Amino acid sequence: MAKISIVFGIILMILGLVSYLGISNESITALIPAFLGVPVLILGFISLKEKYLKHSMHAAAVLMLLGFGGTVSGLIKFFRMLGGEIFERPSAISIQAIMAVICLIFLVLATKSFIDTRRGRREKSE
Repeated sequence: MAKISIVFGIILMILGLVSYLGISNESITALIPAFLGVPVLILGFISLKEKYLKHSMHAAAVLMLLGFGGTVSGLIKFFRMLGGEIFERPSAISIQAIMAVICLIFLVLATKSFIDTRRGRREKSE
C-alpha cells in the first residue's frame, strides 16, 4: 500500500499542476489536488518503513476520505453536466470529479488492504 500511496500522491500532484497551469491559473484552488497529493506522497514514503506503515497508511486514508468528501459534489455536478445541465466552470467540475474518483479508488484499495492485513494477522495467530 505504501507504493500505491506514492503513486496516488504523484497522480494528484500532476492533476493539480495540470489544472492550474493548463486549465485555470486564475485561482490557487486549482492546486487543491496537488495540496492533497503532497502529504499523501510523503505518507507513502514514510510508510516504506515497516514500523510506520500502519499509522501512515491510516493517515493517508483519512486524507483521501477528506478529499473525497470535499469533491463528491463535483462528481455529482459532473454527472448532471453529462445530462445536459450547464454550469459556469465545467473544467473545474471535471477536475473535482477526477479527484473524487481518484480518492475513492484509493479508499477502496486501502480498505481492502486493511481487511486483508487483519485477516492475515488472525490466521497467523490461529
